[in-house]
Amino acid sequence: MADSGDFDVIIIGAGAAGLMCAATAGQRRRRVLVLDHAAELGEKIRISGGGRCNFTNLETRPERFLSNNPHFCKSALSRYTPQDFISLLARHDIPWHEKTLGQLFCDRSARDIVHMLLKETAAAGVVIRLETRIATVRNLEDGFAVETGNGVYTSEKLVIATGGPSIPKVGASGFGYDIARQFGLKVVPPRPALVPLTFDESMMALIKPLAGVAVDPVVISCNGATFREALLFTHRGLSGPAILQISSFWSEGSALTATLYRC
Repeated sequence: MADSGDFDVIIIGAGAAGLMCAATAGQRRRRVLVLDHAAELGEKIRISGGGRCNFTNLETRPERFLSNNPHFCKSALSRYTPQDFISLLARHDIPWHEKTLGQLFCDRSARDIVHMLLKETAAAGVVIRLETRIATVRNLEDGFAVETGNGVYTSEKLVIATGGPSIPKVGASGFGYDIARQFGLKVVPPRPALVPLTFDESMMALIKPLAGVAVDPVVISCNGATFREALLFTHRGLSGPAILQISSFWSEGSALTATLYRC
């Protein structure tokens, strides 16, 4: 069935960022539409933190963000703090716990966060359209037109909250980069971060017998950064908090040093 409509804000992407943006805009009495190609919203939320959603960190500070512009995140972090999100969870009676290094996780399931965001958007009058493929996005004199397989929507403001291509199996893609290029915006070449490290066959021959073994703590260093956390040997390489952290600092050709402690 064809659909259409005029809104104040159209948000493409029904993940954590898109839903938070939608709820906030709706609370400011904007007419908001969220579009997503997935059958279910918040897919990355559901799988994050091993299904418990590591929703924030008590030690969130600007200097802990990696960016070519280190000042970029300061205003956002000062206007919305980890405590603000914790207060939102309290209003929805969502229990949580702190793990190591200030990491906060849901007690029950990541679905608690998805349901919370759905309640927030519903209360703000946000319209959500799932299983909606975007055909084109174009400028109008007074806003934007988004043509989809279900119809054409127009708005004064357009927000692209599609994320990056990190997990294709849950529908992630480079769509947001394509839209940025279409409108003449500079795109910094993306690279993997917060990811496990994989190895070639010769190296894996040494590591495979250890698959499933966890070591805690490990001190791991690369390009001036050092972390002391747990490491996990897998059937593909190395994972665990220490590896996920240091992967943001590793680049091809860089040396990585790990010191394993025997308890």
